[in-house]
Amino acid sequence: MNGYDAVDRSLLTALAGDPRATVVALADRLALSRNTVQARMSRLEASGAFLSFERSIDPVPLGFPLEAFISVHVQQKRLAEVVDAIARIPEVIQAHGLSGSVDLLVRVVCRDAHDLFRIDGEILAIEGVERTETSLAMGELIPFRLRPLLERRV
Repeated sequence: MNGYDAVDRSLLTALAGDPRATVVALADRLALSRNTVQARMSRLEASGAFLSFERSIDPVPLGFPLEAFISVHVQQKRLAEVVDAIARIPEVIQAHGLSGSVDLLVRVVCRDAHDLFRIDGEILAIEGVERTETSLAMGELIPFRLRPLLERRV
């Protein structure tokens, strides 16, 4: 955590524990002035420390109870085009480029198995996609978290 000092790390740890905490509550909890917390929050936000709020929205109540990971093998020269096309599929909620035998790992949400089949077909139809392998997520065993990393003393 090269760019963050002890105050920043304390602030981020407090936010990890209570993401909805107000500036005043954080100031009280950390024994800092409200202005200090506000300035630090602004600086952290400007540095890109905070991820999208969308990460906290559950797709299940939106009608998407299933989640899957699609491994995508692409023609290397067409990688950028493939990524642009995949990004236009609304059910794609995340994608990572990988090293190794798989080029992309695409995380999707879907209504049911038929919907997943349709989404996989849309990905397969993209020019430059060679093949896909789909795995249905059975459950999130370790949710996204950074608090243990923030609390770790290096």
